[in-house]
Amino acid sequence: MSQDSFLQKKNQILSQIETTLGNVPDISPKGSIDELCVPIMNLINSHNDMVTTSSCSGRVSVFLEGVKVKDEGSSSKIGGKGDGGHWLFVEHDKTKIQDWHKDKFQYGQVPTTSDLSTRYILFKFEPLILHVKCRNYETASALYTTAMGCGFRESGIGINNIVAIRISIKLDIPIGYYNQENDTPIAFVTEEYLQMITQLSLDRFEENERRLNMLYEAISKMQVQAPKDSEQQETKEQRRERKRKEGLAKQQQKQAQIEQIEATEQKTTE
Repeated sequence: MSQDSFLQKKNQILSQIETTLGNVPDISPKGSIDELCVPIMNLINSHNDMVTTSSCSGRVSVFLEGVKVKDEGSSSKIGGKGDGGHWLFVEHDKTKIQDWHKDKFQYGQVPTTSDLSTRYILFKFEPLILHVKCRNYETASALYTTAMGCGFRESGIGINNIVAIRISIKLDIPIGYYNQENDTPIAFVTEEYLQMITQLSLDRFEENERRLNMLYEAISKMQVQAPKDSEQQETKEQRRERKRKEGLAKQQQKQAQIEQIEATEQKTTE
């Protein structure tokens, strides 16, 4: 008997999650699952037809752009990570971001010239994101509707019934640039401004957590409409057998129609 392909994939993912929770790093830049995500992941993964594939509870990061122009006629993506782009700071714990900027920068002016050679420093707040693989479209649709109802307006359903749960409370602010001559990050905003946007991020962390709690409660009460037919729940062998029987039934129906027409024509000639 063929094994359930969704269940096989789910078990594989859950095994990886269990390993990561056991302090073995995963492939994410952080290398571990955010503690704030664990309860909702456990809730989702307890559902027969859902499994989490990736998660981030929200974070503040300060990112230095990579080199955007390497030589004449070639360039890399603006804001991209490649060609020297890297984090100057990244933190998922809201209690550890208050003084992140201390001793990080020299303070100066906006560069007098700005072109593709300028490598900007970007302050980012990125909110919660969850990716959930669902067994069928009915489950994906129910989860998507539930997330939208909790204010996760950037959510969507992708291929293979994977639901991305997202919210649009991000920040993405240029705060400085990289001085290549003396290998120094320069902030062209004041320290007071950095304190202000840090507070904006803390406010967003609070809202992010409030929405996450709403989502947890909503998913725990979520009702999934039954599939319109059983095909999405079938094994390959079951589907093949059903198709065979449907084909035989159609042939028999067609043969019966032909016999009925012949009988009618015979009565007419008589």
